[in-house]
Amino acid sequence: MGGMKPRLPAVRPPVFKGRLHDARTATSIGRLLGVAIAICFGTGLISHYLQHPPGWLADYLPSRPSWGYRLTQGLHVASGIAAIPLLLAKLWTVYPRLFAWPPVRSVRHALERLSVAVLVAGAVFELLTGLLNTVQWYPWPFSFVPVHFAVAWLLAGALTLHVAVKYPEIKGHWSRKSPGTLALPAAEGPDRRSFLTGVAAAVGAVTLTTVGQSFTPLKTFDVLAPRHPDHGPQSLPVNKTAAAAGVGEVDSGAYRLTVDGPRPYTLTLAELSALTQHASVLPIACVEGWSKSARWTGVRMTDLLRRAGAPPDARVRVTSLEKYGSYRVMEMGREYAHDPLTLLALTLNGQPLTPDHGYPARIIAPNRPGVLQTKWVTRLEVL
Repeated sequence: MGGMKPRLPAVRPPVFKGRLHDARTATSIGRLLGVAIAICFGTGLISHYLQHPPGWLADYLPSRPSWGYRLTQGLHVASGIAAIPLLLAKLWTVYPRLFAWPPVRSVRHALERLSVAVLVAGAVFELLTGLLNTVQWYPWPFSFVPVHFAVAWLLAGALTLHVAVKYPEIKGHWSRKSPGTLALPAAEGPDRRSFLTGVAAAVGAVTLTTVGQSFTPLKTFDVLAPRHPDHGPQSLPVNKTAAAAGVGEVDSGAYRLTVDGPRPYTLTLAELSALTQHASVLPIACVEGWSKSARWTGVRMTDLLRRAGAPPDARVRVTSLEKYGSYRVMEMGREYAHDPLTLLALTLNGQPLTPDHGYPARIIAPNRPGVLQTKWVTRLEVL
């Protein structure tokens, strides 16, 4: 007896006795998640190419509708946040398959599991990093924008492949009368409907309590979003303050705006203020998902460019007094530069700009990301 080795108990995969870990529930959640990811991906492409247009595209980006970027970026963040409870519910419905035994049954099965691993990892990465971007917290060593953009394409490819592989199963459980659905126990129907109702309530709750940062009629319920559209100097949020940008107190008497072109000139703030002023009601819409419309008054960009002898198809390069930041120098394509709504703004809602909003002068243009609405402008260059 003393020489006998103890026998270890056999390792058996866990047994899942709970209901609703089935293809019908997974399909019902999956199609909603697919719609959310598709909206998030499409609007993300719009945002990326508006912020970082290739040279051939820069002059063709549309400046109208003026609220276009506000809508698409609001949808981008809202659909991304809504996708989080949907993803969690989807993973709950399928996680018993992680414990299927044997883990790999064939080459095809191995490739399928690999594609699912890429799909899940890509979705978790995109939603987590996107959520942290809304609060401007970047606890990672890489640059957010290019990596988030690249993984979005990886996720889109993995999702397309997954749908193609699973199409017969999806089709068989698409509706209540599909053959696969009818083969499931009828007693599970009420539980499934209750589960789906709970998921819908969770999606509605996170949407209602965050979307008010861009859809201002719901701003009263904006309790979970990192921005409230009314909170900030002059009742407008600010992402980067003058102090964070390294812009000290600007002496209005010493300030000069240089406009470089075929007929270059320089203006003091008093001379700039004496030019014909125009008003535009335009939104500030930021990549983090918040936005709000305001009344801006200043000099039309077209008037400044025309005085410098710019041709009608000219671009413009804008330089800021900002010392720190990737967007200290910004280029504006011809559609934006020559839109009559585009201003070098001097006032916000009838009051001079505060330092945090870009005093003494800033760009405001229609259908344009907030990071490209350059503040503390000191130079315009005709291109």
